Amino acid sequence: MDPELNFLAVARIVRARGNRGEVLADLYTDYPDRFDLLREVWLEFADRRRGRAVIEHSWFHGGRLVLKFTGVDSIAEAERLSGAWVLIERAQAVPLPEGSFFDHELVGCRVLEVSGEELGKVSGVRRFPGNDLIAVEGSRGEILIPAVSAFIRRISISERTILVDLPEGLVDLNK
Repeated sequence: MDPELNFLAVARIVRARGNRGEVLADLYTDYPDRFDLLREVWLEFADRRRGRAVIEHSWFHGGRLVLKFTGVDSIAEAERLSGAWVLIERAQAVPLPEGSFFDHELVGCRVLEVSGEELGKVSGVRRFPGNDLIAVEGSRGEILIPAVSAFIRRISISERTILVDLPEGLVDLNK
């Protein structure tokens, strides 16, 4: 199994906060309450190096997560964590409701029209307040497909396919 797929990003450290080694982080999870129970995480740095970290305390301030890690007790030590991803092991993931998927499960899936035409592969998911968009890279360039049941007919993670029924002209809107 690919070791990259054993981890899920739940936050990204933005900068140091205060003078006791705390950091501010942006959330990358739909379940911020997980930090109430989470004690051990992995930090991944720009050079892809990973290390375990123990969370002493966590709380929310100004729409961001504040984290205090064991052994990080100064501004200088906290600044070295800026830009690091906060990861959990896949086994720690919150179970999703039926019919919901993690973004990383969709990336790489082939996207097929009900007619059988292959549109490309999922390159990512873009989050917006109204609805999310599935970004598909293919021979026509990037296509953004609204992640709504009216267009998405079937998702099979085991087959790595997404079947779509797009209205006429939607693909051309992306040009």
